[in-house]
Amino acid sequence: MSALIGIAVARGQIHPDETLEQLGIDDNEPSLTPTEKQASVRMMLEARSGVYHPTVYETSGMVASKPPRGSHFPGTFWYYNNWDFNTLGTIYEKATNQRIFDALKTEIADPIGMQDYRPSDGQYVSGGLTTRYPAYPIDMSARDLARFALLYLNNGRWGDRQIVPASWVMESTRSYSNTPTGGYGYMWWTSTPASGPRGAKLALLRATYWADGNHGQYAVVVPSLDLVVVNRVDVRLTSKSMHQSNMEKLVWLAESAEGATEIGPEP
Repeated sequence: MSALIGIAVARGQIHPDETLEQLGIDDNEPSLTPTEKQASVRMMLEARSGVYHPTVYETSGMVASKPPRGSHFPGTFWYYNNWDFNTLGTIYEKATNQRIFDALKTEIADPIGMQDYRPSDGQYVSGGLTTRYPAYPIDMSARDLARFALLYLNNGRWGDRQIVPASWVMESTRSYSNTPTGGYGYMWWTSTPASGPRGAKLALLRATYWADGNHGQYAVVVPSLDLVVVNRVDVRLTSKSMHQSNMEKLVWLAESAEGATEIGPEP
């Protein structure tokens, strides 16, 4: 979604600093407060909207750690928030007049030669009476996910064509918030915190960023090593998940196999 929004921003279809109020965004009862409506598209990309309205497709851990409504002013606090991500999907579709799954095919999948992705690989998960904004999980093969990671490794360029603006790739994969294991950009996790020293839980010493999907779907980019690593979990075949610590070890092993230096001890 971050990549699709970056393309739409470059075309002037989406303006990152427009607020929910300006966009006419509200939600089911209990509806958004005037303060919550001051959250911007950029804040939602950063998971810093301060809108903790009930939503859909959350894990039990996300529900347990969700702050109370009204506890943080928009833009001041990071919380990995499905309300932000789900609402961004609706904002994108209204701005571009395209379904997310169709846009992914025409804007990214076809230009970079994805071999397996079809729009039918995505589905909407309705929030019913809880929220107006559905989740939009997408199933993607490992080789297609690797192509997407390679697109970002190449700063949004595929061959002689710029698919995602290079400035957006740079902007969206830098850290704006600190997390227990690094930082967070525009829907991308990073190994580098936004400020202060690296924490004790930071396992990846080289600058790294990754997309993280439910059950442990990862697309990891290590620019300094010209390296991408992907991991897929087929939940139809196993109940196991790939936790971040496992991903970090997998990436470390790939870095070690490459003979990379300055990667620290094995996690």
